[in-house]
Amino acid sequence: MPDTPLLDRVNAPADLKHLDVEALKALAGEVRDEMIDAVSVTGGHLGAGLGVVELTVALHHVFETPEDILVWDVGHQCYPHKILTGRRDRIRTLRQGGGLSGFTKRSESEYDPFGAAHAATSISAALGFAVARDLQDKDHKVVAVIGDGSMSAGMAYEAMNNAGDLKKNLVVILNDNDMSIAPPVGAMSHYFARQVSSKSYRDVRKLGKGVAKALGVEGAARKAEEYLRGMAMGGTLFEEMGFRYIGPINGHDMDALVAVLNNVREAEGPILIHCVTQKGKGYAPAEAAADKYHGVSKFNVVTGEQAKKKPNAPSYTSVFADALIAEAEADPSIVAITAAMPGGTGVDKFSERFPDRAFDVGIAEQHAVTFAAGLAAAGMKPYAALYSTFLQRGYDQVVHDVAIQSLPVRFAIDRAGLVGADGQTHAGSFDIGYLGALPGMVVMAASDEAELVRMVKTSTLIEDGPSAFRYPRGEGIGIDIPSNPEPLEIGKGRIVREGSSVAILSLGGRLQESLAAADSLSAFGLSATVADARFAKPLDEDLILRLAREHEVLITIEEGARGGFGAFVLHMLAEKGALDAGLKIRTLTLPDVFQDHDTPDKMYDAAGLTAKHIVARVLETLGRADDAAAALA
Repeated sequence: MPDTPLLDRVNAPADLKHLDVEALKALAGEVRDEMIDAVSVTGGHLGAGLGVVELTVALHHVFETPEDILVWDVGHQCYPHKILTGRRDRIRTLRQGGGLSGFTKRSESEYDPFGAAHAATSISAALGFAVARDLQDKDHKVVAVIGDGSMSAGMAYEAMNNAGDLKKNLVVILNDNDMSIAPPVGAMSHYFARQVSSKSYRDVRKLGKGVAKALGVEGAARKAEEYLRGMAMGGTLFEEMGFRYIGPINGHDMDALVAVLNNVREAEGPILIHCVTQKGKGYAPAEAAADKYHGVSKFNVVTGEQAKKKPNAPSYTSVFADALIAEAEADPSIVAITAAMPGGTGVDKFSERFPDRAFDVGIAEQHAVTFAAGLAAAGMKPYAALYSTFLQRGYDQVVHDVAIQSLPVRFAIDRAGLVGADGQTHAGSFDIGYLGALPGMVVMAASDEAELVRMVKTSTLIEDGPSAFRYPRGEGIGIDIPSNPEPLEIGKGRIVREGSSVAILSLGGRLQESLAAADSLSAFGLSATVADARFAKPLDEDLILRLAREHEVLITIEEGARGGFGAFVLHMLAEKGALDAGLKIRTLTLPDVFQDHDTPDKMYDAAGLTAKHIVARVLETLGRADDAAAALA
């Protein structure tokens, strides 16, 4: 455990108020050490938090949180904030079952006024707080901290445009730790930033505006000031959107941070502070790493070596990437698109082989989808590789720009189902339902890595409309992957095991649990058929009707929310009159809650989507309650 004498006396942000700048600097060092030690135990997002330690300390020193509202964007950078806001005693439970969330979370602390895990939401939310404050005749401050990556998302500019128009008192801090919006110019930059944020500067500026107005040269004076400041500091864009731009300032210079934040605390109107930070600051292995230790597993604090489990099989992500590369070797029209997640989706591997045919559009899922639609309309074969949870952000574009126009965009949906430590905000729970509702959409789900490769092949041949294939996070089951995969027949599933009394119809990654359930059912005297649906849309109606006709019980199982595959099956069977014959059917889905973070195995157990839960549901359906209880024991 690190030596933290100052931090040991901090139970809440109020305990920072009496500290001078030198003590704040020392406290920041202790917070950094505490964070490194904690994340070495839990794993998590390290680099971004290390970059905002001084900023976090300064914010809680200057502002009166939680009365003043502090909104963090994404949440990757919130660990120092959690340490300083009464959660230090639980910081080594980050992302663990029953422990602290890896993101800000309203139900966790009064210091988290707004939950965040997806990018570019902070300015919109903060503006909402500012407007509510004024309507309620209150006078607290509102601050949003947004990362430079989030500024690639259109929502940030929509919010700034609105905020500039409303002219509400609002502070936005741009944490610039990677892309160069404007070059930092050292001490003079900090001096200028302090000057333009000071009350004396504001008073002189106000007087100058009055004189200019009286002389009839108000517009010319404003433009002159704006362009002079823009050339000096790079803030013209933000000034045009109605924000007073301050910066760039060194986000690790506590003197500059405290001075500027004290100045802007009493300023009026929307203000943007451009704060330049170093991701991974203060921890040599992070500073040296290409990704600045953005997301890490448990690691050795001294060496920085991460404790990564040796895989038993390739990950689904790498299987997809290799399969797409193989198809692209023979088809020059294939291109790959991702939204700020090239490594997470495998598009980085595709980019190494085809640099001119891979596109990372930044945190801009809406643009990614419509960009893919334009490519498809021009005769290319675009693959939009996105996490399920992030595809939600582009759903309007999926509907209007892709589906209505029947454009053959292929959606490679990574992280389908439950994802573990990232929890509620990153679970891929809803794509089956929201894509399956669209006319003309083909929706596939891979039960193993060989099936995924066949689905990639299949998607290359779908030319008359959009298609999607979903696959889970993590490694495959370890089966052989075909080097020359055969495409699937659209809308056709497969029987994996023949039985007689019970039918288990699996969509996606629960197939192995379904097979294990069939084994267990035999001990209860029940013979089970197991089928892999492969397609949520179009359904294999012949296969499902056969299962319904030849078995007493039909169980569907999927890694998705209610209203998805099971609902589609029920609807079809009702339309065909197959339910009138007394078929006992049950649908196993994710529960109708936002599940808290834990390991994936524990989350699926809590969701009731394991072999023992399938067995218990079959036995309950047959009226064998005692046997069902025994199956769960």
